[in-house]
Amino acid sequence: MIDRVAVAHVLEHVRVPWSRRAVGKAKHARPTNDASRAKFALAALGFLVGALAADRLEAQAPIAQAPAATPLPRQPPGAKPAETKPADAKPPAWPPASGQPARGGREPDLAYGAFQRGYFLTAFGEATRRVNEKQDPRAMTLLGELYANGFGVPLDEVKAAKWYQLAADRGDRDAMFALAIFHISRRGGLHDRAEAARLFASAAKLGNAAAAYDLGLLYLEGQQFPQDFARAAELFKAAAQQGNAEAQYALATLYKDGKGVEKNPTEAARLLGAAALAENVDAQVEYAIALFNGTGVSKDKVKAVALLRKAALRGNPIAQNRLAWLLSVGDGTAMNPTEAIKWHLIAKAGGKGDLDLDQYAAKQTPQVRAAAEKAARPWLAVLQPKS
Repeated sequence: MIDRVAVAHVLEHVRVPWSRRAVGKAKHARPTNDASRAKFALAALGFLVGALAADRLEAQAPIAQAPAATPLPRQPPGAKPAETKPADAKPPAWPPASGQPARGGREPDLAYGAFQRGYFLTAFGEATRRVNEKQDPRAMTLLGELYANGFGVPLDEVKAAKWYQLAADRGDRDAMFALAIFHISRRGGLHDRAEAARLFASAAKLGNAAAAYDLGLLYLEGQQFPQDFARAAELFKAAAQQGNAEAQYALATLYKDGKGVEKNPTEAARLLGAAALAENVDAQVEYAIALFNGTGVSKDKVKAVALLRKAALRGNPIAQNRLAWLLSVGDGTAMNPTEAIKWHLIAKAGGKGDLDLDQYAAKQTPQVRAAAEKAARPWLAVLQPKS
């Protein structure tokens, strides 16, 4: 399906999912495959068939245990961060970051205002009125979103696709993007990857950052188009400049490895920092490692530990493992065997086992181990052990 050998090195760190947002708030779960680089390369797009939904049109080496100056390793290929917890029944934001700019002099957008506040029936009625009176393509896109998610109306993907198509035909870039996602994820009876690529390209030309990002993934994958790292980098850059955190992270990995762009650790670190600030958990881990090692950015171990802790609390097993190591040796933070073992147990349950940390834990007193197990218990209760 993919030129796995050529893609694997970049995808070792470009664990970037397709954007799931068509017209609502993005939900960026991070599907990855721990089995191997090749499997992850395949998963980068193959996963989409079952996992993509427009519901919210959304190396294994451990840190050396000895000297404090030992570099912190990057995330291993196929690392699988835990999915972020969905928001609690909040309606997706409208319009998305990629939406068309506000049109000066127009009447207030009551339909989208109601949608944002969760008044879906009001949004449906107002959007229907605007379609009937003005053939407003933005209102058509909103109707598609309501039907796609079952907000205020029975879920009907076929109707959603029809509304998206009507809006896309009238030039609405968010509808184009939503329709492309429907094709990729086989929703509403649609499944035409060539048409999805065309729609991504059209939406990207109109300034939809998520579409530019996903189109970049197609060039990175090399199935729909000939593999072109330079073109992927251009598209990621366009999306990154609009603040798309996934594109910032993806572009950073290309700068880090010199794929499609000249190798530039400083630019890679800058982009990782921007994506980390936007709460991209993978970027938080990679930026923390860059800070710890001083790669492309001034070394700051204290800030690195803070970022790793933040990512660890969000369920990232790599961050949990790295944090456990630093707590065990007291590098960048105070030594704390109880906390070290706690995070090791949590990371292990999340799929990131570590024999060296197993041995470290075994050397601690029964009291320390018992305290660590007690502290980890709430996490372990909801994590399925994987190693």
